[in-house]
Amino acid sequence: MFRVAAAGDIHVGVDSEGRLRASLEPVADEADVLVLAGDLSKRGELAEAAVLAEELRDLGVPVVAVLGNHDYESDQQRALTQRLTDVGVSVLEGSATVLEVAGGRLGVAGGKGFAGGFAGACATAFGEPEMKAFVNSATRAASALEVAASSIEADARLLLLHYSPIRGTLHGEDPELYPMLGSYLFAEVADRCGVDLVVHGHAHGGTEKGATPRGIPVRNVAQPVLRRPYAVYGIDVASRRETQRGEEVGASTSSGV
Repeated sequence: MFRVAAAGDIHVGVDSEGRLRASLEPVADEADVLVLAGDLSKRGELAEAAVLAEELRDLGVPVVAVLGNHDYESDQQRALTQRLTDVGVSVLEGSATVLEVAGGRLGVAGGKGFAGGFAGACATAFGEPEMKAFVNSATRAASALEVAASSIEADARLLLLHYSPIRGTLHGEDPELYPMLGSYLFAEVADRCGVDLVVHGHAHGGTEKGATPRGIPVRNVAQPVLRRPYAVYGIDVASRRETQRGEEVGASTSSGV
């Protein structure tokens, strides 16, 4: 069993010194890994990045993060990423990492994701160049994440996003905002790659729990939704291995008929 601690939208500012650290002190006893689902800072400023890095230094568990829209506000996302990397945080953007933890090998594919909407009510790459650029941003992000997730060789796989991949975890938000809060493209990636868990943030007024069309658990870990420093979710490796063995037996039987 992998124990995944998750939080998003922590919005660290220059006045946040010591606050995040205090709330994360128990995490090493409660989880095997901490994943952060973007909006790590208020405005993506370098002074905020310096505070954030110190708050996340040496927590006793691996820390994996993606950036959110707030982290891009000051156009310092590369420097922010470097500050976090310098203290051992893995920052993903269309990439993946595999962690060796007590439960085995846990793979995490991650990226910010993007907006665009959901099946039946989504933007399409048609018309003005601005609309095409908007839609193609989500398409490129989804393609990169699919390559990353597909490359993972591990006992379990997690997809880490900022934007939501489903409508279900947006319930509570104004429906008119849904197209700006996520895209169905990322749920399709999760389903095609068969990940075990999807974690995202961004939807402050949304709902914690949902699922992709194929039933993969999706968790909205924005702190205004959780109302606690982080949530801990379990990924049952034994159950996954049993499922994989069943699929292999089924495939073998089919090929022999």
